[in-house]
Amino acid sequence: MAASDESPLTRLASRKGTDGKPYLSAPEVAAGERLRIDFTRGGLSPSVTQRWDDAPRTGGRAGPTDLSDAVLDCRRRVELALKAVGPELSGVLLDVCCFLKGTERVEAERQWPARSAKLMLKAGLSALARHYGLVHEAEAGRGAIRAWKG
Repeated sequence: MAASDESPLTRLASRKGTDGKPYLSAPEVAAGERLRIDFTRGGLSPSVTQRWDDAPRTGGRAGPTDLSDAVLDCRRRVELALKAVGPELSGVLLDVCCFLKGTERVEAERQWPARSAKLMLKAGLSALARHYGLVHEAEAGRGAIRAWKG
């Protein structure tokens, strides 16, 4: 695969952080790829051309009942994942993981400061990995309150 064919997530995953470790963890990358696969299989990507496979066969309009269970399952998983990460992080996840926009482009479109999309993406991927169960709760909640004392 040529470098120009790589997704923005793949390019970012290959970079090192200031500590010398990969900037994105394996569970974060896996979560982003899982979201992209469900998004693509769910047919959620905008289409510019006529899609003959979705054309109504009976002369009526195609509706949700014409979609396969697998497509509906993918769409539901995307909906649940985006709901789990919240509206603050779901947009950057969609832009980078699903629409394959680079972080610089996201920053320009949203008028964000330089390198802020990278931080928001990492936070979103972390929440997404937790949603998918790719990280253990002990790992994810290191600073969490373990007990309430009265």
